[in-house]
Amino acid sequence: MPSLPFSRALVIVNPIAGRGRAERAARELAAALERAGAEVELCATGKKGDARARAARVGPELERLVVVGGDGTVSEVLEGLPRRDLPLLIVPMGTANVMGLDLKLPRDAERALALLRADRRQQLDVARVNGEALSFLVSGVGFDAMVVARLEALRRGPITRWSWVRAATGAFLSYREPRLTVELDGVPLPGRFGFVLFSNVIHYAGLRVLARERRLDDGFYEAYLFRGCSRLGLVAHLLRALLSGFPSARCELHRAGRIRVSSETPVPYQVDGDLGGQTPLEIEVLAQPFTLLVP
Repeated sequence: MPSLPFSRALVIVNPIAGRGRAERAARELAAALERAGAEVELCATGKKGDARARAARVGPELERLVVVGGDGTVSEVLEGLPRRDLPLLIVPMGTANVMGLDLKLPRDAERALALLRADRRQQLDVARVNGEALSFLVSGVGFDAMVVARLEALRRGPITRWSWVRAATGAFLSYREPRLTVELDGVPLPGRFGFVLFSNVIHYAGLRVLARERRLDDGFYEAYLFRGCSRLGLVAHLLRALLSGFPSARCELHRAGRIRVSSETPVPYQVDGDLGGQTPLEIEVLAQPFTLLVP
């Protein structure tokens, strides 16, 4: 068996992710790394912000970072991490696991260890939202953010698929079509849109429905601009997603490094599945990418 290409690693885990499976996988991986000769720190988070705080203390001596948890834990780590060159392995254990789906990342310690040995790297673009939050997956303005807002209002514990169904149903029943104005890289686009996605991934809502040809490291995100977003139009877009994905006749695809979305009346937006606020929204892809370990 080949030796490890590093000697020091940090494993950050959300112990409640995956109904406890994350903590077990993290402990198994840490033990396997130690048997292979690495010096390992295992850091279990206890509350929101812990992953970001620990990542912020990473020094130049650390050689590999492993995050075991959901997209929220990964987002915290990226927010705090001062070193963009530090190779990062994601072991997806959350509810959505969008990047895990995109890259077919393993969820068990044995295959995660194999990726650490292989040391195959992929640059990952990230974007800054309104100068604050970081987005590495997909942000949306319109109906999906309305669903997220409803979900937060209904939440009384762990999020399940049924939680999303309830939130989507409530948002659909109270839905009014937005009128969104869009600028891409400073250039205003003609017309109004009812729904906008700015994405770095190919999976959305658990489905592989976005453009397959996207690249994680080209300095651009994909902007999906939807027209015809009445209630009936939303249903039509859903059917289109299930049948052939996007773009489509009523969904334009553009690539841009910066997007600005505004509206006459405030419209909610979400950032990587979390409610961000209300329009106006500006997202800009940052110049320096992160470094992922991939299959």
